[in-house]
Amino acid sequence: MIYFDNSATTKPNDAVLETYTKVASNYFANPSSLHRFGAKSKELLDASRKQIATMLGVLSEEIIFTSGGSEGNNLAIKGLAYSYKNRGNHIITSRIEHPSVRMVMEELESNGFRVTYLQVNKNGVIDLEELKAALTKETILISIMGVNNEVGSIQPLQEIGETIANREHTFFHVDFVQGIGKVPLEIGQMAIDLLTFSGHKFHALRGTGVLFKKKNVHLHPEILGGGQEMGYRSGTENLAGGVALAKALRLALENEQNTSELIEIRDYLLSEIAYMPDMTVHTKKSVAAPHIICFSAKGHRGEVLVHALEKEDIYISTTSACSSKQKLASSTLKAMGVTDEEATGAVRVSLSYENRLSEAKIFIRKLQEIIENLNKVVK
Repeated sequence: MIYFDNSATTKPNDAVLETYTKVASNYFANPSSLHRFGAKSKELLDASRKQIATMLGVLSEEIIFTSGGSEGNNLAIKGLAYSYKNRGNHIITSRIEHPSVRMVMEELESNGFRVTYLQVNKNGVIDLEELKAALTKETILISIMGVNNEVGSIQPLQEIGETIANREHTFFHVDFVQGIGKVPLEIGQMAIDLLTFSGHKFHALRGTGVLFKKKNVHLHPEILGGGQEMGYRSGTENLAGGVALAKALRLALENEQNTSELIEIRDYLLSEIAYMPDMTVHTKKSVAAPHIICFSAKGHRGEVLVHALEKEDIYISTTSACSSKQKLASSTLKAMGVTDEEATGAVRVSLSYENRLSEAKIFIRKLQEIIENLNKVVK
């Protein structure tokens, strides 16, 4: 099997699974319980929180465990909007955000907030001048995806932070689900107030994630109850998931120090696909993360390619896995100026550090065979 759908989800690392099983078996007491067994579980949870904070260069109290990227984005955006609505009702985001951001923005608009959606260029990157022009005294939040989940474009996070560094009442949220462990980011050294990532994107388990929240930022909680996670996310803590997440993050950040093999595979794929006739590559290497490639085959729908490759035991996706079953033209690609036909036919290859160049060569050979056979049918 060749698995090239890692932006949808990754295979849990064996060492991470071992950690999860060990903790779940030996530290199953509720961390909120008063007895000694519960206290030991609480100590382990706190140690994992501290470990994650240290790796990110932030404070322990700035780490909130969540169930993943979607929950983290909802808590960050709605939590901040409702907490600071007395200061302003204007939010800025982009046209190419994940549904867990885009749909939250639509809900906020229906509740009296005003949202500005920034355009992107043909490479999938926002214009900083448009951002600056959109800022008003009512702007309380900018929410921008760090790495796009469909084409891999990296946004100028450092420059965005610098733009609002002196704006006391404007906060900056980054959906970094696709960037963590792949694109280096010094959170503690940047003007980022909120940042989201999800464990299952870097070989941890599903149902685990983190929201980084600067200590001076206040959020209206989404889940009320027992007051866990400093009151921001009630519910019995997923101790084993949190410890396993810390283990997976350490391994991911170690891999991040050497992305040369990942980049070699990506560049090989980009070059070979671009050389094939009637192929359009939507990922621009100069502004892209090292693990995401998006392309279209002229005259063929994305799901046809996905299923044809599946028969060869090769797995990719049609752009975002979260919305692939809707079979709609990618809103990200349309925002980049791609035609409806190409956007509907787009597919995504997404890599992990476990992939090898030999797999990429097999993929290209099979893709060429499939396209040739499909073209014969069309003709």
